[in-house]
Amino acid sequence: MKFYLPLFLLISTFSCLSQNTSKTKINGISFVATRDTVKESSITPLKKYHANYAAVIPYAWMRSLEEPLVVFNEREGWWGEKSHGVSVTSKHMKNQDLKVLLKPQLWIGRGQYTGHINLKTDAEWKILEDSYTAYIMRFAQVAAQENISMFCIGTELDSFVKARPAYWKKLIKEIRKIYKGKLTYAGNWDSYKYVSFWDQLDYIGVDAYFPMSEEKTPDHNTITNSWKKWKKELKDVSDKYNKQILFTEYGYISADYAGKEPWANAGEDKAVNQEAQHILLEGLYNNVWHENWMAGGFLWKHHPVKGRRSLEKRFTTQDKKAQKTVHAAYSKQY
Repeated sequence: MKFYLPLFLLISTFSCLSQNTSKTKINGISFVATRDTVKESSITPLKKYHANYAAVIPYAWMRSLEEPLVVFNEREGWWGEKSHGVSVTSKHMKNQDLKVLLKPQLWIGRGQYTGHINLKTDAEWKILEDSYTAYIMRFAQVAAQENISMFCIGTELDSFVKARPAYWKKLIKEIRKIYKGKLTYAGNWDSYKYVSFWDQLDYIGVDAYFPMSEEKTPDHNTITNSWKKWKKELKDVSDKYNKQILFTEYGYISADYAGKEPWANAGEDKAVNQEAQHILLEGLYNNVWHENWMAGGFLWKHHPVKGRRSLEKRFTTQDKKAQKTVHAAYSKQY
């Protein structure tokens, strides 16, 4: 005897399966590029998070929001941000059973927000497009050569994405010609809804710095209530495109008021507060990570080499209470 499901149940089942494409979440860590050659032993600490993915981030530069040329030079800059360095770093990660997201990003002079690129003429936009294409395609080639699992085509480029939709659709097609892995774009938390090319990508990437709380140290109920609004929005966008959400960046500083403006670094007016970072991350995992529309994400960030700046109030969870929070969440099978 054969049994047949009603059509609406078949459609519902297919939709769930198409969104929940993997039983294992993408439990990722953003890896800070190294100034000098990285050793494989520098990758090992990522296992303390129980991570299965790591993001490699080679930067290029623009002098200002009004100067369109993207500058990337293989002869200068940090070893870990050059093509060879990215290749070696990725090999080390894969040797330790870590899949790789290659995520080229722009840095604009004085740390100005990339989403506010302000160009006036078609000629200026053409300079930006040509130089950005050269930069991105260089690393798309690296991603193809190294069989990297996922590639991010851009990060928080709000005005660029809005002003030049045809450019982005063409760029995605060009990348697809040489790279066969998964593609995403990292849209900012307040603008990802307006990206016009999600249908051409594999994941809806979100830099998830959603405001959570105005309290110095938030409580769990506040975080749960805050996530209700954002979860509905995220699910609605996921349903619209029938694609999973990927937090291409997420995290909180270990300082007072970490949930108020989660994208901001801590100033001198904020005291160290590891408990706030722990509560905010635990709230994120408890409220979001188990959802079928959620693919996972990349914690911002891990420093393989400690520099001169103190990390005690920064986003990293290294040697802080929240490192155990991340490990506990990444150890679960959602």
